[in-house]
Amino acid sequence: MAGPRPVVLSGPSGAGKSTLLKKLLKEYEGIFGFSVSHTTRSPRPGEENGKDYHYVTREYMQASIDKGEFIESAVFSGNMYGTSRASVQDVKDKNLICVLDIDMQGVRAVKTTDLNPIYIFIQPPSMSILEKRLRDRETESEESLQKRLHAAQVDMVISKDPGIFDVVIVNDSLDDAYGKLKDTLIEEIKKVQKTNLSS
Repeated sequence: MAGPRPVVLSGPSGAGKSTLLKKLLKEYEGIFGFSVSHTTRSPRPGEENGKDYHYVTREYMQASIDKGEFIESAVFSGNMYGTSRASVQDVKDKNLICVLDIDMQGVRAVKTTDLNPIYIFIQPPSMSILEKRLRDRETESEESLQKRLHAAQVDMVISKDPGIFDVVIVNDSLDDAYGKLKDTLIEEIKKVQKTNLSS
């Protein structure tokens, strides 16, 4: 695939991925892009087809997955979600660094493709801090919270496997974590800036 190397960002809910991403997109406007995922769930109020998600039927999505058109896909609470090769290529064609914010299942799937992204895992400083962050959000039932914590525990163990991630960033201080994220991506960022200047 032509264009800048994509970035795979993974990490448990509450580790601070979105906050770090927001900072990055603000500082480097016009450098990063998101691939629009496909889903079989119905749009929520205010969501737009092609912007928030590509809303498709289960039959269409399964057929596309079977044809190998998806980089990764997963099923969450009965709905299918996935990233198509075309949606990543769309971002790269604009000479942007495509950001894939995916779970561990997605990371393993991307490993089997020719995408060649930079793999980054954002980790909370500890499980107790993660639990506090999730509880402070007050968005989950106890059962759902326990599920998230269990998934986080599993992910953090897997993230230590050699060769899965290029960089593991522990987000105990937002500024330090952001500095590390920037250092990891600065080469690709400079390439995009250079190409944009010369075009």
